[in-house]
Amino acid sequence: MNIRSLTRGDGVVIGAAVLLFIASFLDYSGGLESFNAWDMLPVVMSIYLAGVIGAALVVVHRMTPQPRKIAGLELGQFGVAITIFAAWTAFWTIIGVGSAGPGIIIGFIATLILAGAAVASPLVPALQAQLITAPAATPAAYPTGANAGYGYPGAQQVPGQGYGYPGAQQQGGQPSYGGQPQPVQGGQAGQPQAADQQTAAPADTFAPFWFAVPVARPLYGEDGSPSPIAELAPGTWYLAVEQRGQALIAQTQDGRRGVLQDTTGIQRG
Repeated sequence: MNIRSLTRGDGVVIGAAVLLFIASFLDYSGGLESFNAWDMLPVVMSIYLAGVIGAALVVVHRMTPQPRKIAGLELGQFGVAITIFAAWTAFWTIIGVGSAGPGIIIGFIATLILAGAAVASPLVPALQAQLITAPAATPAAYPTGANAGYGYPGAQQVPGQGYGYPGAQQQGGQPSYGGQPQPVQGGQAGQPQAADQQTAAPADTFAPFWFAVPVARPLYGEDGSPSPIAELAPGTWYLAVEQRGQALIAQTQDGRRGVLQDTTGIQRG
């Protein structure tokens, strides 16, 4: 689960669920006899606990990269349906109560906010913003393995160096990867040759680059499978190795490759 995939709408859902749970302990009736929702099992199950359970399903669905289903519905859709049911039940309950206390009044307001946020989160852009701001995408260490040929963004690039480790330096005309100098072949000829190769490269040739996503996004398999194989998290750099129309073929740091279909708002390194 990735907590950074939560949106502002999910934050509203969580807050409304907490308010609803607190309301279940408040005075249900404004009459002389004091009791709360926990003294009436049908009420507490159909309004208060139903709303909290629905909110939990919505949030868990958001943090889970692999979609799960209940009775043919995705976990989030099932949770939204439960929150709407809780709001509907609270509406008719508060109408039928002769003297409504703070428990049912606040509970009804909480279920309205809860259901509204659950429905509106995927539709309203303001609610789709990231709830937890990701830190600056700064790598903790130098890349190794499959990604070792490409330096993280922000590394100083020397003409002719290409994509090396961050901070690679020129040693006698030859790039030094990872701080280890390379022997000079033919004097100072290394740098001009690399520059000539870059100049001769076609303008439309795709050049791999590092990027970070603004919010968590699924990475699908290259075979066209509808199920994600990974989830790209904000605050982490990924390598784009190929472009297919508007989509990118991205490679994670553990070497997995897949198709990033939504490339809007990505930060290039």
